[in-house]
Amino acid sequence: MLEIRLQDYDFLFGPVLALAVVGILALLLRWAFGHGGSLVAKQGKRGTPEEYGLLVAVSAPGTFVEAEVQRRTLEDAGLRATVAPTTDGPRVMVFATDERTARRILAGA
Repeated sequence: MLEIRLQDYDFLFGPVLALAVVGILALLLRWAFGHGGSLVAKQGKRGTPEEYGLLVAVSAPGTFVEAEVQRRTLEDAGLRATVAPTTDGPRVMVFATDERTARRILAGA
């Protein structure tokens, strides 16, 4: 009868193991660099000032530097404010309930 011994196939062990490792690495790299989801967030799409939900624009400064100064003025007064890069340029945005107060603070600054 034909007897098969493991020692007869020792020459196959190295190449099969190498092929398996390369295959596993290929699958791992495909998963890691695939087109799934990126860990880096994409930059948000700019919209019109009316497309920011609960926020309303209280100021339309010419530059982002001016917008940041105005935002900090509102923050120092206790209002939550943000600078939004809209399609019409930078806008200082606050919640609708704080709109009157924000406009008054910015008019006095």
